[in-house]
Parts: sequence; structure tokens; C-alpha cells
Amino acid sequence: MIKFAHTEYFILLGVLLVFAILFWLYRLWLKKARTRFGDSKTIAKLMPEVSSSTPVLKFIILLIAATFLIVGIVDPQIGSKLENIKREGIDLYLVLDVSNSMLAEDIKPNRLERSKLAISTLVDKLQGDRVGIIIFAGNAYKQLPLTTDYSAAKLFLSAVDTKIVPTQGTAIGEAIEMATLSFGETEHNKAIIVITDGENHEDDPLEAAKMANELGINVFTIGMGLPEGAPIPIYNQYGTQTGFKKDKQNNTVITKLNEDMLRQIAAAGGGAYARANNASSGLQRIFDDINEIDKKEIETRQFTDYEDRFQIFLGLTIIMLIIELLIADRKTRWAKKFDFFGKKE
Repeated sequence: MIKFAHTEYFILLGVLLVFAILFWLYRLWLKKARTRFGDSKTIAKLMPEVSSSTPVLKFIILLIAATFLIVGIVDPQIGSKLENIKREGIDLYLVLDVSNSMLAEDIKPNRLERSKLAISTLVDKLQGDRVGIIIFAGNAYKQLPLTTDYSAAKLFLSAVDTKIVPTQGTAIGEAIEMATLSFGETEHNKAIIVITDGENHEDDPLEAAKMANELGINVFTIGMGLPEGAPIPIYNQYGTQTGFKKDKQNNTVITKLNEDMLRQIAAAGGGAYARANNASSGLQRIFDDINEIDKKEIETRQFTDYEDRFQIFLGLTIIMLIIELLIADRKTRWAKKFDFFGKKE
């Protein structure tokens, strides 16, 4: 397994790309300038020691050397010791509503962003638990399978928005069923946290929660929104708000938190319900309840020791610089002193 110690320095590769573009533009300008000066064959005879390809070759070599140097700075590390790691935890699926109603701004900045913040906070508190992410609107989609890589979970979470699903709607039941099946045949204790405004339009979430509970899976719900509700903003392709969603009678649609539905889902799933508002995400109560679930030992195989490999790339950098020096102009002039095939006096 390979990992990088300082991934932030990968941005330097973008700087190299800029230099490559500037060099290419310079070569185009130089070619046009020589064309204006005179015939290319005549110029070549006037400057026999000047090579048009050598500067390009030298630049490419320097570019490769700089690339090796940046990779060395990033410091690739190779896992050298694989061990069985035992930890205590539960399997947890976070089921997130990404329907358009989650763009309502009764909770700031909006329901979806507040949900993502709550999940990110929860992931930071996990210790030894495996976490997965399922998103849903008109249909449910598995965004991330169960993993103990919390950094990956937060990375996948950052990419979630309402445009990530092709069909709008609110299929809470399908999402719970997908999470239930995604746990597999493990003996670990399991839980599902559904984060939504509770406006279900597609299926029967109560039956899905009941089925999950019968399989030993606790279903918790967090209500995102306020009972008085808020309009659903509409954005154009540039991210600018153009108005609010309207019904067929041209009335502004108000999306309201359906607390009764979410309480019923939590009751059917043997879990608990909490409501988010502008002061709290409702997460702490759910997190406390999850901590009361017995955590079983989870065994995973992972690398526990890594060896640096930056030395290889620094060595390659030095080699490329030496090659560039050997084809420099000074070396060419030095070599011309030795005329092995010239006429002897």
C-alpha cells in the first residue's frame, strides 16, 4: 500500500504545467521572430553551433527532474508491515437525504449543508467503528461502503449535493432497505442514522425500519428543518438563485419538517429521534444513544509501518540534472576541440 506524507505539495505540479505552457509560447514566438529575420536555412548556416532541438531537450529533462523533486517532497511511503488490528466498534450507515427540499434555508446555511456538517462532526467522534454513507432522493445510492478510513468518508461527504442523483423525490424506505442489506452477514452490532426532513413521497419507510429492527439493526432519525418550513430555492447552472419552487397554481412551495413521520420511523426501528435547529444539529443525543449499543471486537488487516521512498526520487532528480549538464552548450564547444576525423598536417 502506498500513501503520501505531504499531499499538499502536489499543487507544485500545477506550477510546472504553467512553466511548460510558457516555454511552449516562447518557442512559438522565437520561431516567428527567426522567420521575420530571414530564411531558416540561411540562419542555420550563419549559426552552425546553435541547435534548435537542444534547448527543448534540456527543458524536458529539467521538467522531469522537477517532477521527481516534487514527488520526493511529497514523500511516497510504502507499507512494510501488515498486521491484524483488533478494535471495538459497531457498523454504522449514515443515510442522507439529498432531495431538493434539503436546500431550504430554515436551518442555516441550508438543511443539506447542516446535515453534512453534522455527519462530519460525528465521523470525528468515531473510534473503531466502521461507517458507510448512503444518499437518497427518488432512489437510494451507496456512496461509500463500510470503512474505518474516516478521511475517505469525509472526502466522499464533501462531494455530496442535490445534483448527484438523477431522480428527485424522497425514498426513505428504499434507503433504509439498502443500508440493511449493505451490512452483509457480519455479527457486529449495527445502526442506521437517517438524516432527512421527513417528507416521504415514494414508499413505506415504517415497514423498512421495522424489518431492519427485526434483523437487530437500530434505526435512528435526525430531522433537518423547522416545523414552520421554508421555500425551496432554485439555482441556475452558475449557482445563482433565480427564485423559489412553485406548484402548478404558481404558489410558492413550502417544505416543512415531518416530525411525526421521523418519530414513527425511529420507533419502528428501535432507535430514537432528534430534531436539528439553528442552535443544534441534534447529533449529541443520537451519538449518546449509539454509544450505549454494545460494541463488538472488529478485526481488520492494515499496514502499521511505512517506509519512506523519497530518496529514490531525489536520486532520480540528481541523475536528470547531471544528464542536462552533459548536453549543455559548454560541453558541446569542448567536444568540438577534438576533431578525430579531421585532416592531419
